[in-house]
Amino acid sequence: MTTPSRLPEPYGSGSGANLADILERVLDKGVVIAGDIRINLLDIELLTIKLRLVVASVDKAKEMGIDWWESDPALSSRARRDELARENAELRERLARLEELELERGRKKEAP
Repeated sequence: MTTPSRLPEPYGSGSGANLADILERVLDKGVVIAGDIRINLLDIELLTIKLRLVVASVDKAKEMGIDWWESDPALSSRARRDELARENAELRERLARLEELELERGRKKEAP
């Protein structure tokens, strides 16, 4: 007599808690994956690709000193405001220099 084989559980029904636990551990501790790919032809290096991947929570990344997203204007509104303020100050300085040059030219034209 044969017994029916056990059918696999539906996708995600039993592994949800395990996956959540694993994800929590990975984000809490962080994972670094590093690798290099080198392509040589007759002992001549043609191409080198260096891959570095860090998977961690934002808090853990900051602990490790990784916070590049805070200074990237495409990702941070504060960085965008800082960049706009810097650009605004630079433009005001250029405008002041141009106005000063224009005043000097006007004075030279008035002088006999």
